[in-house]
Amino acid sequence: MSVSDIKSGTEAYMNLYPENSTDGGLRLGNIVPDFSAETTHGFMPSFHKAKENKWGLLFSHPADFTPVCTTEIGRLALKYEELAKLNCFVATLSVDPVKSHEEWLRDVVAHCENKIEIKFPIIGDPDRKISKLYGMIDPGTSDAQSLPLTIRAVFIINPENKLMLTLSYPACVGRNMDEIVRCIKALQLSYGKSIATPANWPNNHAKVLVDGKHSSEYKGSVFLLPTVNDEDAEKYYPGYLTCDVPSKQNYLRLVKAEVVGGDKPEA
Repeated sequence: MSVSDIKSGTEAYMNLYPENSTDGGLRLGNIVPDFSAETTHGFMPSFHKAKENKWGLLFSHPADFTPVCTTEIGRLALKYEELAKLNCFVATLSVDPVKSHEEWLRDVVAHCENKIEIKFPIIGDPDRKISKLYGMIDPGTSDAQSLPLTIRAVFIINPENKLMLTLSYPACVGRNMDEIVRCIKALQLSYGKSIATPANWPNNHAKVLVDGKHSSEYKGSVFLLPTVNDEDAEKYYPGYLTCDVPSKQNYLRLVKAEVVGGDKPEA
Protein backbone atom coordinates (compact mmCIF):
# COMPACT_ATOMS: atom_id res chain seq x y z
CA MET A 1 0.00 0.00 0.00
CA SER A 2 1.45 3.35 -1.04
CA VAL A 3 1.33 6.45 1.12
CA SER A 4 -1.95 8.37 1.20
CA ASP A 5 -2.29 11.27 -1.26
CA ILE A 6 -4.38 13.25 1.23
CA LYS A 7 -2.00 16.14 1.93
CA SER A 8 -3.56 17.00 5.29
CA GLY A 9 -3.48 13.31 6.26
CA THR A 10 -0.52 10.94 6.56
CA GLU A 11 2.05 13.41 5.24
CA ALA A 12 1.00 16.15 7.66
CA TYR A 13 0.69 13.67 10.52
CA MET A 14 4.18 12.23 9.97
CA ASN A 15 5.64 15.73 9.94
CA LEU A 16 4.68 15.96 13.62
CA TYR A 17 7.49 13.47 14.31
CA PRO A 18 11.10 14.64 13.75
CA GLU A 19 13.24 12.42 11.52
CA ASN A 20 16.24 12.77 13.83
CA SER A 21 16.65 13.04 17.59
CA THR A 22 18.79 15.67 19.28
CA ASP A 23 20.30 13.36 21.90
CA GLY A 24 21.04 10.20 19.90
CA GLY A 25 18.02 8.31 21.23
CA LEU A 26 15.79 6.41 18.82
CA ARG A 27 12.21 7.65 18.86
CA LEU A 28 9.04 7.31 16.80
CA GLY A 29 9.36 9.05 13.45
CA ASN A 30 13.17 8.89 13.45
CA ILE A 31 15.07 7.35 10.55
CA VAL A 32 16.36 4.07 11.99
CA PRO A 33 20.13 3.42 11.90
CA ASP A 34 21.46 1.39 9.01
CA PHE A 35 23.89 -1.44 9.71
CA SER A 36 25.66 -4.42 8.18
CA ALA A 37 25.72 -7.81 9.89
CA GLU A 38 26.34 -11.52 9.62
CA THR A 39 23.09 -13.47 9.62
CA THR A 40 21.84 -17.04 9.26
CA HIS A 41 21.13 -16.12 5.60
CA GLY A 42 24.64 -14.83 4.97
CA PHE A 43 26.16 -11.36 5.15
CA MET A 44 23.71 -8.44 5.09
CA PRO A 45 25.58 -5.39 3.69
CA SER A 46 22.79 -2.95 4.55
CA PHE A 47 19.61 -3.34 6.60
CA HIS A 48 18.06 -0.41 4.72
CA LYS A 49 18.85 -2.06 1.38
CA ALA A 50 17.53 -5.45 2.52
CA LYS A 51 14.13 -3.92 3.32
CA GLU A 52 14.11 -1.42 0.45
CA ASN A 53 10.54 -0.32 -0.44
CA LYS A 54 9.16 -2.62 2.24
CA TRP A 55 7.91 -2.40 5.78
CA GLY A 56 10.34 -3.82 8.29
CA LEU A 57 9.99 -5.89 11.46
CA LEU A 58 13.17 -6.02 13.54
CA PHE A 59 12.62 -8.43 16.41
CA SER A 60 15.24 -8.98 19.12
CA HIS A 61 15.44 -11.81 21.64
CA PRO A 62 17.56 -11.99 24.81
CA ALA A 63 19.56 -15.16 24.08
CA ASP A 64 19.69 -18.44 22.18
CA PHE A 65 18.93 -21.69 24.03
CA THR A 66 16.42 -20.02 26.33
CA PRO A 67 12.82 -21.21 26.73
CA VAL A 68 10.67 -18.17 25.88
CA CYS A 69 12.81 -17.17 22.89
CA THR A 70 12.47 -20.68 21.47
CA THR A 71 8.68 -20.37 21.40
CA GLU A 72 8.77 -16.80 20.05
CA ILE A 73 10.89 -17.66 17.00
CA GLY A 74 8.62 -20.64 16.34
CA ARG A 75 5.46 -18.53 16.52
CA LEU A 76 7.02 -15.82 14.36
CA ALA A 77 7.88 -18.47 11.76
CA LEU A 78 4.19 -19.43 11.65
CA LYS A 79 3.33 -15.80 10.83
CA TYR A 80 6.03 -15.38 8.21
CA GLU A 81 3.87 -15.99 5.12
CA GLU A 82 1.23 -13.54 6.34
CA LEU A 83 3.92 -10.93 7.00
CA ALA A 84 5.44 -11.51 3.56
CA LYS A 85 2.03 -10.85 1.96
CA LEU A 86 1.99 -7.57 3.89
CA ASN A 87 5.25 -6.63 2.10
CA CYS A 88 7.12 -6.83 5.41
CA PHE A 89 10.81 -7.72 5.68
CA VAL A 90 11.42 -9.73 8.86
CA ALA A 91 14.71 -10.04 10.73
CA THR A 92 15.50 -11.10 14.29
CA LEU A 93 18.56 -10.48 16.42
CA SER A 94 20.43 -11.34 19.59
CA VAL A 95 23.98 -10.82 20.83
CA ASP A 96 24.81 -14.47 20.11
CA PRO A 97 27.02 -15.31 17.10
CA VAL A 98 25.48 -16.78 13.94
CA LYS A 99 26.92 -20.24 14.65
CA SER A 100 24.96 -20.32 17.93
CA HIS A 101 21.79 -19.25 16.08
CA GLU A 102 22.20 -22.06 13.55
CA GLU A 103 22.64 -24.71 16.23
CA TRP A 104 19.75 -23.38 18.31
CA LEU A 105 17.32 -23.26 15.37
CA ARG A 106 17.28 -27.06 15.30
CA ASP A 107 15.74 -26.93 18.79
CA VAL A 108 13.27 -24.25 17.71
CA VAL A 109 12.00 -26.36 14.81
CA ALA A 110 11.85 -29.52 16.92
CA HIS A 111 9.94 -27.85 19.78
CA CYS A 112 7.29 -26.13 17.66
CA GLU A 113 4.14 -28.26 17.40
CA ASN A 114 3.67 -27.24 13.76
CA LYS A 115 5.98 -28.03 10.88
CA ILE A 116 7.90 -24.79 10.41
CA GLU A 117 10.74 -23.34 8.42
CA ILE A 118 12.73 -20.35 9.59
CA LYS A 119 12.57 -18.25 6.42
CA PHE A 120 13.80 -14.98 7.93
CA PRO A 121 17.41 -14.09 8.83
CA ILE A 122 18.60 -14.11 12.41
CA ILE A 123 21.29 -11.49 12.94
CA GLY A 124 24.39 -12.19 15.00
CA ASP A 125 25.41 -9.19 17.12
CA PRO A 126 28.23 -10.51 19.34
CA ASP A 127 29.93 -7.10 19.53
CA ARG A 128 26.57 -5.56 20.57
CA LYS A 129 26.94 -2.75 18.06
CA ILE A 130 23.41 -3.01 16.64
CA SER A 131 21.87 -3.60 20.06
CA LYS A 132 23.44 -0.38 21.30
CA LEU A 133 22.40 1.58 18.18
CA TYR A 134 18.78 0.62 18.71
CA GLY A 135 18.79 1.06 22.50
CA MET A 136 18.22 -2.64 23.25
CA ILE A 137 21.00 -2.64 25.84
CA ASP A 138 22.76 0.08 27.84
CA PRO A 139 26.08 0.94 26.17
CA GLY A 140 27.52 2.09 29.49
CA THR A 141 26.98 -1.14 31.40
CA SER A 142 26.62 -3.98 28.90
CA ASP A 143 30.36 -4.59 28.45
CA ALA A 144 30.67 -5.41 32.13
CA GLN A 145 27.85 -7.97 32.07
CA SER A 146 28.62 -11.65 31.65
CA LEU A 147 25.24 -12.14 29.95
CA PRO A 148 24.20 -8.86 28.30
CA LEU A 149 20.60 -9.72 27.45
CA THR A 150 18.95 -7.64 24.75
CA ILE A 151 15.41 -6.76 25.73
CA ARG A 152 12.54 -8.37 23.85
CA ALA A 153 12.21 -5.47 21.46
CA VAL A 154 9.99 -4.98 18.42
CA PHE A 155 10.68 -2.25 15.87
CA ILE A 156 8.16 -1.70 13.07
CA ILE A 157 9.62 0.49 10.32
CA ASN A 158 7.88 2.04 7.31
CA PRO A 159 9.16 2.02 3.69
CA GLU A 160 10.92 5.37 4.28
CA ASN A 161 12.90 3.75 7.12
CA LYS A 162 11.01 5.73 9.75
CA LEU A 163 10.34 4.07 13.09
CA MET A 164 6.57 3.71 13.46
CA LEU A 165 6.17 1.54 16.56
CA THR A 166 8.26 -0.02 19.31
CA LEU A 167 7.42 -2.63 21.92
CA SER A 168 9.66 -3.64 24.83
CA TYR A 169 9.14 -6.78 26.90
CA PRO A 170 11.21 -8.23 29.75
CA ALA A 171 12.97 -11.58 29.36
CA CYS A 172 10.27 -13.39 31.35
CA VAL A 173 7.27 -12.46 29.15
CA GLY A 174 6.79 -13.74 25.59
CA ARG A 175 5.28 -11.59 22.86
CA ASN A 176 1.95 -12.12 21.14
CA MET A 177 2.52 -12.53 17.41
CA ASP A 178 -1.13 -11.85 16.60
CA GLU A 179 -0.78 -8.41 18.19
CA ILE A 180 2.37 -7.66 16.22
CA VAL A 181 0.63 -8.55 12.96
CA ARG A 182 -2.39 -6.45 14.00
CA CYS A 183 -0.09 -3.48 14.63
CA ILE A 184 1.52 -3.80 11.19
CA LYS A 185 -1.89 -3.97 9.52
CA ALA A 186 -3.08 -0.92 11.49
CA LEU A 187 0.04 1.07 10.63
CA GLN A 188 -0.25 0.21 6.95
CA LEU A 189 -3.90 1.20 6.88
CA SER A 190 -3.10 4.51 8.57
CA TYR A 191 -0.20 5.11 6.17
CA GLY A 192 -2.27 4.42 3.07
CA LYS A 193 -5.64 5.87 4.07
CA SER A 194 -4.88 8.76 6.49
CA ILE A 195 -6.83 7.11 9.28
CA ALA A 196 -6.26 6.05 12.89
CA THR A 197 -7.43 2.74 14.34
CA PRO A 198 -9.39 2.87 17.63
CA ALA A 199 -8.70 0.74 20.70
CA ASN A 200 -9.28 -2.99 20.08
CA TRP A 201 -9.50 -2.47 16.29
CA PRO A 202 -10.95 -4.19 14.30
CA ASN A 203 -13.32 -5.27 17.10
CA ASN A 204 -14.42 -1.77 18.05
CA HIS A 205 -17.54 0.39 18.02
CA ALA A 206 -20.03 -2.47 18.14
CA LYS A 207 -22.74 0.12 18.80
CA VAL A 208 -22.71 3.78 17.75
CA LEU A 209 -25.41 6.39 18.13
CA VAL A 210 -26.63 7.37 14.65
CA ASP A 211 -29.59 9.75 14.28
CA GLY A 212 -30.61 9.08 17.87
CA LYS A 213 -30.54 5.27 17.53
CA HIS A 214 -27.84 2.75 18.33
CA SER A 215 -26.45 1.11 15.20
CA SER A 216 -23.94 -1.69 14.55
CA GLU A 217 -23.09 -0.42 11.05
CA TYR A 218 -19.88 1.21 12.30
CA LYS A 219 -18.41 -1.91 13.88
CA GLY A 220 -14.74 -2.10 12.94
CA SER A 221 -14.73 1.51 11.75
CA VAL A 222 -11.71 3.82 11.90
CA PHE A 223 -11.12 7.49 12.71
CA LEU A 224 -9.85 10.13 10.33
CA LEU A 225 -6.43 11.40 11.42
CA PRO A 226 -6.73 14.61 13.47
CA THR A 227 -4.69 16.49 10.83
CA VAL A 228 -7.20 15.77 8.03
CA ASN A 229 -9.00 19.04 7.38
CA ASP A 230 -12.74 19.31 6.71
CA GLU A 231 -12.24 19.92 2.99
CA ASP A 232 -10.20 16.75 2.52
CA ALA A 233 -12.52 14.78 4.80
CA GLU A 234 -15.51 15.65 2.60
CA LYS A 235 -13.56 15.05 -0.62
CA TYR A 236 -12.12 11.64 0.21
CA TYR A 237 -14.59 10.30 2.77
CA PRO A 238 -18.05 11.77 2.05
CA GLY A 239 -20.63 10.55 4.51
CA TYR A 240 -18.24 10.05 7.42
CA LEU A 241 -19.89 10.17 10.84
CA THR A 242 -18.98 12.79 13.42
CA CYS A 243 -19.80 11.41 16.87
CA ASP A 244 -21.79 13.73 19.10
CA VAL A 245 -20.03 14.33 22.43
CA PRO A 246 -20.65 16.79 25.30
CA SER A 247 -17.73 19.02 24.29
CA LYS A 248 -19.33 19.49 20.84
CA GLN A 249 -15.86 19.26 19.30
CA ASN A 250 -15.87 17.46 15.97
CA TYR A 251 -12.80 15.28 16.41
CA LEU A 252 -14.39 11.80 16.53
CA ARG A 253 -14.87 11.28 12.78
CA LEU A 254 -15.69 7.68 11.93
CA VAL A 255 -15.31 6.01 8.55
CA LYS A 256 -16.87 2.60 7.94
CA ALA A 257 -14.56 -0.39 7.66
CA GLU A 258 -15.66 -1.29 4.14
CA VAL A 259 -14.71 2.18 2.88
CA VAL A 260 -11.01 1.85 3.83
CA GLY A 261 -10.60 -1.93 3.69
CA GLY A 262 -8.44 -3.76 6.20
CA ASP A 263 -9.41 -6.51 8.62
CA LYS A 264 -13.05 -7.25 9.32
CA PRO A 265 -14.35 -7.36 12.91
CA GLU A 266 -15.24 -10.66 14.54
CA ALA A 267 -18.83 -11.73 13.95
